[in-house]
Amino acid sequence: MNSVLRLIALPFRAPLVLLLIGVSVYLGMHWTLTLPELSQRFSSPGHFILLVEYLHAVVVVVICTMPDLLLFRLSQLMAASRVVSLVVSLLLVTLAGLYLLHLNILANVLILAPAVLLARLDLVRIRVVPSSTTMVLVLNILVLSGLMAGRWLSTHGQALGASA
Repeated sequence: MNSVLRLIALPFRAPLVLLLIGVSVYLGMHWTLTLPELSQRFSSPGHFILLVEYLHAVVVVVICTMPDLLLFRLSQLMAASRVVSLVVSLLLVTLAGLYLLHLNILANVLILAPAVLLARLDLVRIRVVPSSTTMVLVLNILVLSGLMAGRWLSTHGQALGASA
């Protein structure tokens, strides 16, 4: 009973978790509103673009939740051989270049990543520190549910606006 009450009181003890959910809802609404333009520009179906956006959000959450573990593994791989180091460096430079070419994607990262980091910091402040995989799972559930809620709000808002 005590653990259930602590879980219910968590948003009041760590308000930046609510900020993360709010940012997720906003991004879900934004992606829904820009979906027709993106699907026309890239000439691909809207569901594929949303899947890529959701996958992008999951990657951002994983990178922001476990940076020490990921960087440790990456540095071990790069230290293994020069070929792996060259391939990883080339991959990182290419991905950075792609992000700079498509600033909409960079803007989404610059919005979502600090929200995830601030939520993690707020949870550490109140001494809620589960294992890394549990934290990744919980934050991914929060972000993805916020994205879906924003998408739902945006589509139902447009439907209500069209019927009025």
